Amino acid sequence: MLTTLAISNYRSLRNLIVPLRHLNVITGPNGSGKSSIYRALRLLAETAQGGLIPSLAREGGLQSTLWAGPEAFSRSVLRGEHPVQGTPRKESVNLRLGFAGDEFGYSIDLGLPAPSRSAFALDPEIKRECIWSGPFLRPASLLVDRHGRVVRTKGDDGEWNTISHQVSTFDSMMTQLADPRNAPEMLTLKEQIRSWRFYDHFRTDVEAPARLPQVGTHTPVLSNDGADMAAALQTIREIGDSNALDAAVEDAFPGSSISVINTHGRFEVAMHQHGLLRPLKATEFSDGTIWYLLWIAALLTPRPPGLLVLNEPETSLHPDLLPALARLVARAALRSQVLAVSHASRLIAALEEQPGCHSIVLEKEFGETKLVGVDGLGAPAWHWASR
Repeated sequence: MLTTLAISNYRSLRNLIVPLRHLNVITGPNGSGKSSIYRALRLLAETAQGGLIPSLAREGGLQSTLWAGPEAFSRSVLRGEHPVQGTPRKESVNLRLGFAGDEFGYSIDLGLPAPSRSAFALDPEIKRECIWSGPFLRPASLLVDRHGRVVRTKGDDGEWNTISHQVSTFDSMMTQLADPRNAPEMLTLKEQIRSWRFYDHFRTDVEAPARLPQVGTHTPVLSNDGADMAAALQTIREIGDSNALDAAVEDAFPGSSISVINTHGRFEVAMHQHGLLRPLKATEFSDGTIWYLLWIAALLTPRPPGLLVLNEPETSLHPDLLPALARLVARAALRSQVLAVSHASRLIAALEEQPGCHSIVLEKEFGETKLVGVDGLGAPAWHWASR
């Protein structure tokens, strides 16, 4: 389980340290930074997939994603005595992401490359990467350390061993050097990050893949676009918790049940409703019904991930369905760590009623995202590695 998420200089997240528990809901006004936290987590996930730099490029590059305010606010600005003004920089330009858990912690520091004539001169460089044991970065807990192109690992005897001098500046060390012999901690962390799952906005229009018959194979993990919903539901029925599936449908649509029609290997969802002479097929479902069934397929997965991140799961749902969705999310949190980003007050209230729910409320001050009710002294301990 992740216990701390740390983000520095990414969009409005100038220096945000977020405590995490098993079930977390992030909320706040529009523009408070909820989507930025979601994107930052996706960027962290991309470090294990080799897609960090391309993902930043799709967002407009490092210059477009960096904190746009001053490096620091003076006391007179905070008191409203003077306008916000730029000041000479004391630190090099950086975008830093990290997390810590009970077992391992990880951080990555990106910066600007040296001036060159390369066609890729706008690509940021990875300046520092660290993996440590336990929840805090300390010299004694450091296990893997990358400075520029050089990567070192700490042996069982406490001595440092250099395993590479030629790591690409645009690649995380985890994509090039993670192996069970030289860097078992790196391999463990890489596989942990790769298990994270992100679900954003599913399609529910008349041509949405989830409405159409699809070739069906065992699908323990719903795809990001939900195209294999029917196969995922049938997989839950056969090798997952079939009773939980029926209960989730009944909770949202009393008196109803679902089945999967198999026509020569092509699967399609059908819903049986009280009073109707025939089942309705997915092409006849409302947007909200499709959306809720997609969440059932995602949250009742027979192969639960270490971290499940949901972005605005309330979309397309009638407010009366939100308590049922909250119960479904809470059930998923029994097997996975869950982080839900939402601005639906009814869903937030229903989630906060669940045992152990951790509510994270965001606000903006001088354009900077902060945690409501948490000052600098109340935030979790966190230390960035210097360059």
